[in-house]
Amino acid sequence: PSPRSCQPNGDNEEALRCEIEELKQKDLALDREITQLLSEGYNLEELEKHISLLHEYNDIKDAGQMLLGKLAVIRGVTTKQLYPEYDLELSD
Repeated sequence: PSPRSCQPNGDNEEALRCEIEELKQKDLALDREITQLLSEGYNLEELEKHISLLHEYNDIKDAGQMLLGKLAVIRGVTTKQLYPEYDLELSD
């Protein structure tokens, strides 16, 4: 069953039961995904390190995008026009 298959009928207790069921389904799906990754040779510490590094990368990228946006406003240009000046690719 998909996580969205439970449709509460407006009853608070029923809504909570549906939410619990959805969370149980998500938990099972995550357990299956972890089991698959472990069987492929990954270990939890390595995965946690990669996730941590991805969060850090995203935070730094967000800060850079914010700075580019502010600089673009100050200069009266688009952020896209600033990319070549800083040797950035549009896909960055």
